[in-house]
Amino acid sequence: MKVKVSRKAHFNAAHRLYRPDWDDSKNAAVFGKCNNPNFHGHNYELVVSVFGEIDDETGFVMDMKVLKDLIKDKIEDALDHKNLNLEVPEFKNLNPTAENIAVVIWNKLRPHIEVSKELEVVLYETPRNFVTYSG
Repeated sequence: MKVKVSRKAHFNAAHRLYRPDWDDSKNAAVFGKCNNPNFHGHNYELVVSVFGEIDDETGFVMDMKVLKDLIKDKIEDALDHKNLNLEVPEFKNLNPTAENIAVVIWNKLRPHIEVSKELEVVLYETPRNFVTYSG
């Protein structure tokens, strides 16, 4: 029997959506307000889910305390109150769209989740705009 367990978290971060190989007018046309050269911020909401078999001994799919600590260590500490473009190495050459942020989060967590378990990341950039990535 497979079960999905989930943990919610949040972080605040600033970013600017732009491509350095495009001129200002093309960046403005494609990214609009999100292309503000002075950056802008979001209160991101994150839901991390692990899907798998229930362990016969513990009754857990995954120990939620372990998942909580993993999210804090690998995601919140790395992204919270940061300028993603300037302070987070993964975005040095990667546009920090919600889609790319979700993939980066998944990649940071995946090595620490048992291979037999599936991982899903849902990232809310606003209450109405969110992305889901499952690898």
